[in-house]
Amino acid sequence: MAFASAHLTALHTRSSKACNPSGPIRSTRLVRPVECRAISAPTKPQSSIGQANGTDKSRIAVLGASGYTGEEVIRLMALHPTFAATVLTGESQAGKSFSDVYPHLRTATDVPTLVKIADVNWDEVDAAFCCLPHATTQETLSQLPKHIKIVDLSADFRLRNVDTYAEWYGGEHKAKELQKEAVYGLTELHRDEVKSARLVANPGCYPTSVQLPLVPLLKAGLITKEDIIIDAKSGVSGAGRSAKQNLLYTEIAEGINSYGVTKHRHMPEIEQGLTEAAGSDVLISFTPHLMPMTRGMQSTCYVKMADGVDVQQLRQRLEEQYADETFVHVLPAGQIPHTRHVRGSNFTYISVFPDRLPGRAIVIAVLDNLLKGAAGQAMQNLNIMMGQPEETALMQQAMFP
Repeated sequence: MAFASAHLTALHTRSSKACNPSGPIRSTRLVRPVECRAISAPTKPQSSIGQANGTDKSRIAVLGASGYTGEEVIRLMALHPTFAATVLTGESQAGKSFSDVYPHLRTATDVPTLVKIADVNWDEVDAAFCCLPHATTQETLSQLPKHIKIVDLSADFRLRNVDTYAEWYGGEHKAKELQKEAVYGLTELHRDEVKSARLVANPGCYPTSVQLPLVPLLKAGLITKEDIIIDAKSGVSGAGRSAKQNLLYTEIAEGINSYGVTKHRHMPEIEQGLTEAAGSDVLISFTPHLMPMTRGMQSTCYVKMADGVDVQQLRQRLEEQYADETFVHVLPAGQIPHTRHVRGSNFTYISVFPDRLPGRAIVIAVLDNLLKGAAGQAMQNLNIMMGQPEETALMQQAMFP
């Protein structure tokens, strides 16, 4: 995957004190707006790694590479100057070349053949993206050598309370000690914890689209924790690649439907993050809908403002929170976010509107469920864990039309 990625020329730090030798040192990040130009990849990664294909690149395993999130990880890694995919697993596809499973990635070079997890030599792996289904991940990851850094895209390590996991996922957690080690990887809100983590639980797509707009508002006391209503919509790729009757073209096209009403498994994950922000228990009304599109997600959040607060204050707080963030953008007043405007990118667009009901507001967030909602955020997290610039391999603009 010897591809040069586009890097941004203007660098900044998240605090003006970072440039002051007497102030705290913060991680170097990229400022907006920016001008892009192609530069050669660094000759030596900043992290301690092994040899991949005779080069000084981090050796990355992708577990469950035959699914959509695994495919997206591989596609992003084709743009990464210091990560190399050296192991791809796919239990039912073992022995096949990756281009046989995903022909559109035929031009991605140095992609290994799919193998079974049991056949992996973990001594030759520095880090791993785990894209396995929930409940299968726990035992697999608990057996990996301690030197391997892991970003887990399943739901297995997102919920801190293992009893809550058992309630919502229908089975006892099988790696309780490893769960204690996991860091929740909503990058823009937990960047410092991610930096020192060995295991990062990558957030779900719906929880990302809800927490990015609502956590800063709850922390600031600008909205109440009561009466939060979330109307969320996702493209079909969020359901995975397995053949299912309800995902056939004739079952999906020319219509929409709700699903997981009152029992969607992302609800406790959302409530966990909002409760932490509010400082006391938060209970939400959340209803997801399946849309006849391949990818994209919108969460429309109906919230009650605190006494004396107006919509402009909500927008101002979100603008302050994300002013220096590369991937989260608060739109100007009156602009409506569209899923088509973030399709194929790692960006999230947020906007705030006054509700017709006095004292209430409507907060809308859109993202690509396979990127910022999965593989893109996972790449953000592993970049941080491995000492790489956070935006590496992620600066693709949205695909439109």
